[in-house]
Amino acid sequence: MLRWTFIAGATAALIACSSPEEMAAGVEEGRSDTALDTLERQTGAGAEAVAFSDSEEVENGERTFDYSWPAQVSAIPALAEMLTNRRDEALKGQKGEWASSIADCPPEAFSCRNASFSLGWEVVANLENYLSLSSSFESYSGGAHGIYGRSALVWDRAKGAAVDPVQLFVSSKALQAAIGDEACAALNREREKRRGAPVEQGSDSWADSCVAIDDTVLFIGSSNGKAFDRLGVYYGPYVAGPYAEGDFEFTLPVTAEVMDAVKPEYRGAFAAAQ
Repeated sequence: MLRWTFIAGATAALIACSSPEEMAAGVEEGRSDTALDTLERQTGAGAEAVAFSDSEEVENGERTFDYSWPAQVSAIPALAEMLTNRRDEALKGQKGEWASSIADCPPEAFSCRNASFSLGWEVVANLENYLSLSSSFESYSGGAHGIYGRSALVWDRAKGAAVDPVQLFVSSKALQAAIGDEACAALNREREKRRGAPVEQGSDSWADSCVAIDDTVLFIGSSNGKAFDRLGVYYGPYVAGPYAEGDFEFTLPVTAEVMDAVKPEYRGAFAAAQ
């Protein structure tokens, strides 16, 4: 069974509730964008959110696949095409793995006859020149439990290309120096809260150690829609502790140290948090 669902955005409601001055906020002086141009960019007006689903059933088994993105993605054809290709590759892979599992799995074995995958993209920040996105996914292909996690990308409107958020910085080493200590302190506070015991300092255990920024997912956010002024740091399952502890996520401000770590070509898109 194959079905497509398109979800329209609430553009009319936004127009009704916003003044032209509010809608034009964040547009650089001298730019020719009208308030409606800005609203189109910010909400994806005229574009539609996409929710794609595909499923199959066999005796004592089912495969489900869901993939979605907001209207702001559909408003950028090249980005929508890129995510469509990613979706199609993921669907192809799931179908192949499930077919093999069904062929090798007896009808009474429930776990290896069922598979599911869902991934949804959301807007983190929508600036004049950049669209920052995050995704959340869940996947099950047999066994005791599935896996889940998140990913991120930044669309550079001027270049017409997707950029890994870490690529906005001089290097992962420079970013590590700027936020590593603060991120580790936040992580240890949450570890202690969940465990009910202090983290052993200097431990050789991976579950007590600081996690390199290279092993996390970085989100680039904005509190005002004008500049990137905060960072989200995400630790997936097994990255900072056992599966039972779950994932971890923290929001850190953009500081002077973070600004120094940003590549010169992107520095104008960032601002230190107020």
